[in-house]
Amino acid sequence: MKNTELTLAEAFNQAEFIIGGHGSRKVKVLQEALEQVDGEQYSDHYGNGKIIDQFQQQMADVLGKESAVFFPSGTMAQQIALRIWCDRKGIKRVAYHPLSHLEIHEEDGLKELHQIESILLADENRLIRLEDVEGMNEEISCLLLELPQREIGGQLPAYEELEAISAYCRERGIKLHLDGARLFEITPYYQKTPAEICSLFDSVYVSFYKGIGGIAGAILAGDTDVMQESKIWKRRHGGDLIGLYPYILSSQYYFNERIGKMGLYYEQAKELASMLNACHGIRTLPEVPVSNMFHVHIPLAQAEAERILASMTQQFGLGITSYLQQTSAHSCAFELSTGDRYQNVPKDKLHSALQWLDGELRKHVN
Repeated sequence: MKNTELTLAEAFNQAEFIIGGHGSRKVKVLQEALEQVDGEQYSDHYGNGKIIDQFQQQMADVLGKESAVFFPSGTMAQQIALRIWCDRKGIKRVAYHPLSHLEIHEEDGLKELHQIESILLADENRLIRLEDVEGMNEEISCLLLELPQREIGGQLPAYEELEAISAYCRERGIKLHLDGARLFEITPYYQKTPAEICSLFDSVYVSFYKGIGGIAGAILAGDTDVMQESKIWKRRHGGDLIGLYPYILSSQYYFNERIGKMGLYYEQAKELASMLNACHGIRTLPEVPVSNMFHVHIPLAQAEAERILASMTQQFGLGITSYLQQTSAHSCAFELSTGDRYQNVPKDKLHSALQWLDGELRKHVN
């Protein structure tokens, strides 16, 4: 490592070992997925063909739904699911958490493209509860639940509360949609299969580039008639590219490679969070992770924390994060997800780095 002072991002990019994720998003992610593929087989063609049909059926079976449709993005898939439910009920109003991806990351796509109004339930710092759903004054077509709730550390409700919300919605004709971008990652905590969790929902979206590690792509699953309608909207959105096979093949390859490792990633996250919580002033959210993803909060100003973490990364060749997000004048945070890279980090190096970090934090945090 260089002795010159680097920024946190620079130090992270030069680190010998990275704690989180599966690996950098280089072209080799696709190359690896295609190594064993027969190059003479036909690609999909505008949403049709053996490659896409087989994967869609595989995912329908895994999720316990009648049918599934592959989309180039989850943003497209979820907006379409909510549009269908609104059209069917004749009420262009849905409910979800204030920090839902649809509310804070999609430039009001649901509102501008579909003229659908959002009702925000709960407050930004906690999960949606049954009492929030029961207390709605507005009539809605669909309730969206994100599991886990990423923006608040990947928190999860008790499974019994999920069951109660599902039963309440079904009794009142409210469709329940699952933002399951990280669905597979929560199965170890709930000790449920994906199909068991999805049985509580009328439609479900899952991502293939987060915990699975594909290059891009998403699945929307539900009843056959709903999925057939989603294909029409997919075409309207421009989602039927002439060929989606690079996304499909990488999604299928990494799903098959990593679906059996979700329990390992979960145990790694709990181990790592415990070590971080032992550092002076640091707290993780949740304190004990409920998936392979959690947030790390540091009670220091962003610039000061960046300097300390950059120094740790340089000295030990171990990258824990490339960025910090300011949460107040005197605090900052970052997101951490465990994956394939964690098992390659030497434990003695990790312990030494965190001991050093603990000492530095004791100098700067009251």
